Amino acid sequence: MLIQDHVLLHQWHPVLLSRDLTEVPRSVEVLGEKLVVFRTSKGVHAFKDLCIHRGVPLSLGKIVEDQIVCPYHGWTYNSCGTCTRIPSMPKERAIPSKAKTVTYSCAEEFGFIWVCIGEPNLTNPTIGDGTFDDPSYSTVIMGPYEINAAGPRLIENFLDVSHLMYVHEGLLGDSEYSEISDYQVHQVNGTLVTDEIEVYQPDPDGRGHGVNSLYTYKVFNPLCCSFTKKIIGSDDYFDLYLIVLPVNEQQSNAFMMMERNYALNDPDKIFIDFQDLLIEQDKVIVENQKPELLPLDLQAELHLKCDRLSIAYRKMLQDKGLSFGTA
Repeated sequence: MLIQDHVLLHQWHPVLLSRDLTEVPRSVEVLGEKLVVFRTSKGVHAFKDLCIHRGVPLSLGKIVEDQIVCPYHGWTYNSCGTCTRIPSMPKERAIPSKAKTVTYSCAEEFGFIWVCIGEPNLTNPTIGDGTFDDPSYSTVIMGPYEINAAGPRLIENFLDVSHLMYVHEGLLGDSEYSEISDYQVHQVNGTLVTDEIEVYQPDPDGRGHGVNSLYTYKVFNPLCCSFTKKIIGSDDYFDLYLIVLPVNEQQSNAFMMMERNYALNDPDKIFIDFQDLLIEQDKVIVENQKPELLPLDLQAELHLKCDRLSIAYRKMLQDKGLSFGTA
């Protein structure tokens, strides 16, 4: 059943990696709604995953001459969702005007397939403030990671600097260096932005080098955020973006994109494998947090100064009127 959240309904959501959408239709779920996503010579398309005749998923069908064909009775739909062929009906008879399926906005950007199931609040999908078109940087796509938790829990975990020393000890942090210096959170053109936060990291990107890093976090919308990590004493830095697909209240798919200015000739696999490891560590935590829904009442939990960003994020969700994944 479609989750009626007036904020997320009108956002673009990544549903697949571009490379994973071939000539075979794919079934996806966004906010509890089952969709079929498919590719034709005209681009990418998203329909309600349901043939209007007898309720069979169109994702079980196939693409023939740029149209999607239901596997049950061969009803055929064009890219506008209009039924153009009903094989069992005499050819001279007009196809009923009601023979249409529900269509959704669909786009392909940054190596992802995106869907909006409402009225898009932006003409094209974005990933925060990233452009990803500078040839002097290396860009890596990671995911999707299937996690049994609501989207806001994943975002808040990503924004939590003080968990690095324990959940990712020996990699992103060291429990002997747990203290977080005070920082502030600012609003810049609707985006939450932190001051730089210094963290000692034994092995921050899987290459085995200990460094002191400066983190700057940003939150662009309820399910998209990033951090910039600068290595002290070096010009090396990277931006890591997290975009969460709200599958339903209990399940999310996390997509990530990294843009770095160093190790340009190193294989992407080094960074992907490292992120895979970090996600598995985070997954254990967020899948077991209670309550499952993120509390927006700031009195419901105890907060410290190092939680300033989490507090600002919860206030952002409250101000926007987000109901999905929150309590």
